[in-house]
Amino acid sequence: MRYFVAVAEELHFGRAATRLHMSQPPLSRAIKQLEADVGSLLFVRSPTGVTLTLVGSVLLDEARALLDHADRVRVRVSAAAGVATITIGILGDGTDPGVARMAAAYRRSRPGIDIRIRETDLTDPTCGLRAGTVDVALTRAPFDETALTVRALRTDPVGVVLRADDPLARRDGLRLAELSDRRWFQFPQGTDPIWQSYWNGGRPREGPVVRAVQECLQAVLWNGTVGLAPLGHDLPAQLAVVPLIDMPPSRVVAVWNEGDTNPLIRSFIEIATTAYRR
Repeated sequence: MRYFVAVAEELHFGRAATRLHMSQPPLSRAIKQLEADVGSLLFVRSPTGVTLTLVGSVLLDEARALLDHADRVRVRVSAAAGVATITIGILGDGTDPGVARMAAAYRRSRPGIDIRIRETDLTDPTCGLRAGTVDVALTRAPFDETALTVRALRTDPVGVVLRADDPLARRDGLRLAELSDRRWFQFPQGTDPIWQSYWNGGRPREGPVVRAVQECLQAVLWNGTVGLAPLGHDLPAQLAVVPLIDMPPSRVVAVWNEGDTNPLIRSFIEIATTAYRR
């Protein structure tokens, strides 16, 4: 049903697959199976996208109600079992020291909460919020904030990652214009364009496609690709990071779905704000 709702809201299988962070073929198969179960077409396909049939429109209302009910059931069952659960999305490789402080502070403050972690790759800056797989995310801005609430926790200056033997690696600082002839890493097609633009220094670039932090670093080591990274993170000895003078800082943020009144999210945001202020 979550797959169906994503396609119905996006009216495009490719965009829905991107939103759900899956490839398109299994999504198409799942929808065809759902149509077989229902006994009727749910979408009219065209080269530019899809439109809902009458049956699809009826099912969309019911599917949203079912998913909302399922979420309420999960909360009530957890409460009856005496266990409250929060699922936290974390971006990338989770080496940010702020995450460790946050985890320690949350354990001390909320010892009875069942905490689940979902780590996502760099193609999903909202860490599963839009797909409904997490309650709150610790991530980096900027990205499309539609229907989301964002709380800034910290700002980090950004530098360019280079091989240690690169002539530019000896510089104390660089400007984006000095990297205009270099290849940069890219994120896969369908990645949030605001997010992609920021990590490409505000303009289209050419270079290898990557999905994870380690793939970015390996692209620099093997291909001489350049990329951006927040300052202060540990890098292999073969790499160097040079501050970028004219690059806006990266914001560490906590994000949750607009209108979500889950009290566990509210307490999480309060603890995160304090933990990242140290």
